[in-house]
Amino acid sequence: MKRKRVYLLLIALLILVAPNFASAMHIMEGYLPPMWAIGWIVVAIPFLIRGFSNINGIVKNEPKKKLLLALVGAFVFILSALKIPSVTGSCSHPTGVGLGAILFGPTVMTVLGVIVLLFQALLLAHGGITTLGANTFSMAIVGPLVAYGLFKLLKKHNVKGGVAVFLAATLGDLATYMMTSVQLAVAHPDATSGIIGSMSKFMSIFAVTQLPIAIAEGIITVIVYNLLMEYKTEGGNLIENIN
Repeated sequence: MKRKRVYLLLIALLILVAPNFASAMHIMEGYLPPMWAIGWIVVAIPFLIRGFSNINGIVKNEPKKKLLLALVGAFVFILSALKIPSVTGSCSHPTGVGLGAILFGPTVMTVLGVIVLLFQALLLAHGGITTLGANTFSMAIVGPLVAYGLFKLLKKHNVKGGVAVFLAATLGDLATYMMTSVQLAVAHPDATSGIIGSMSKFMSIFAVTQLPIAIAEGIITVIVYNLLMEYKTEGGNLIENIN
């Protein structure tokens, strides 16, 4: 019980601190040329359609999980509002998508992620409407896909649950920023070294700030995941079918 109270206190502190970082941004409004802004929206649409279908199935067939859906959405909102300034037009921050990807699958997090990004763009000046497609693809598509795939792979090879969750959440976060580097590079290639040179520069700068953030996100995700598993063990029916 003492350990559980410590975990809950850490989560409460995180929630209290988050609003102080509300000026954070993803790829900021207007930073991408129109061609790329529209292109990333088009690429994201199929994942959104599949995600809405999956969420509709959960709501209809497993209504007790609606509260858990809200929880993982709030987790994404809180963590992705924490930031460290990084390269021009973007920043480093946790993503929070690993937890939901592990519990519900990647495309569910695409829908929750775009909702979070839209709220942050409209209410917190965090990200932007023109960059919504690009931010969705990096944070709510690539990140969850990597986290989910890695978690399933590690569990298949009998890796301990906590280790699998940590690696999935950490590498899912890092995958988001690798994708962000690609997006920034193709939109703004280096004058001499082109896209590859620009991408290398973005990745090297992001690595300084994002690696410790990704590790911290992995630890926080393990804490929350373990709390949910403890609740399940104690007979909570909120997550009765979660592995």
